[in-house]
Amino acid sequence: MVVTADDLDAALSTVVASLQPATALGWSARAGSLEWDCWHTAEHLGDCLISFAGQLLARPEKRFVRFMANADQDASPAEVLEFAEVGGRLLAATVRVSGADVRAYHPSGQADPEGFAAMGCVEALLHGDDIAQGLGLAVDPPRDVCTRVLARLFPAAAQELAGVDPWAALKWSTGRIELPGRPRLTGWHWRAAPLGE
Repeated sequence: MVVTADDLDAALSTVVASLQPATALGWSARAGSLEWDCWHTAEHLGDCLISFAGQLLARPEKRFVRFMANADQDASPAEVLEFAEVGGRLLAATVRVSGADVRAYHPSGQADPEGFAAMGCVEALLHGDDIAQGLGLAVDPPRDVCTRVLARLFPAAAQELAGVDPWAALKWSTGRIELPGRPRLTGWHWRAAPLGE
C-alpha cells in the first residue's frame, strides 16, 4: 500500500470541503485540544506543508530548510484556508516530480516522497479535524487514505488496530482520542523513513 500525491489531494479536498462552510465565522475559537485557535492552526498547516515541499526540493540531510511561510495577518478565514490548501497542493506537486530515490531530513527519519505525502495527509487531516472541532464541524476522510497512511507511518498500530475504523485508528495514533482498552497517547511519533530502511 503506497501513499501517493493523489492521497494527499484527496485529504486536502476533504478538509477544504469540510471547513469551507464555516469560513464566514470568526476563527478565533480554540482548535480541538490544541492551544492554537482555528486561524493559527490553518496557518501552521500551510507552513508545514510548504516546508515539506521545500525539504523534497532542497534535500537537506541534517536539518530543515531555513524558512517559514506565514499567512497575512489580516487574512480572512477563507484566505487562511486557501493558504493551507495551496501548501498542500504544492507538496502534492513536488511529490509527483520527485523520484522514489529522493531522501530529505525529517526528525523521525530520512523521508522519501511517499513519507512526505503521508505526513502531509496526517497534518491536513488531523489539523483539519482540530479546526473542524473548534467550529462545531467534522472531517470525514476517505478510509482508504487513512489505511494507507497508517500502514506507512504507524505500521505497528496499523497491525494492532486492523479491526478499528482507520480514521479512529489514525486519530488514536496521533494522540487525539482514546479507544476502548487503549488510553489516549500522551506522546507519539511516526516513521518518516521508508519501511525497509
